[in-house]
Amino acid sequence: METIKVNGMSCKHCVASVTKALEELGHIENIAIDLTTGLIQYETSGDIALSNIKNAISTIGFTPED
Repeated sequence: METIKVNGMSCKHCVASVTKALEELGHIENIAIDLTTGLIQYETSGDIALSNIKNAISTIGFTPED
């Protein structure tokens, strides 16, 4: 299970948007998002760069932490 912290998520719509963006990348599954902490946990089933994940999140208006 991988974890990334993201700022700016505040509602179920945010969760749905981030989930969709990550699923569209492919090779990402079992996505769990905690709005209270801003943590996204996920599993990868293939080779995907963390920079691609952060870019997908940034593109839809949220800020992944380094």
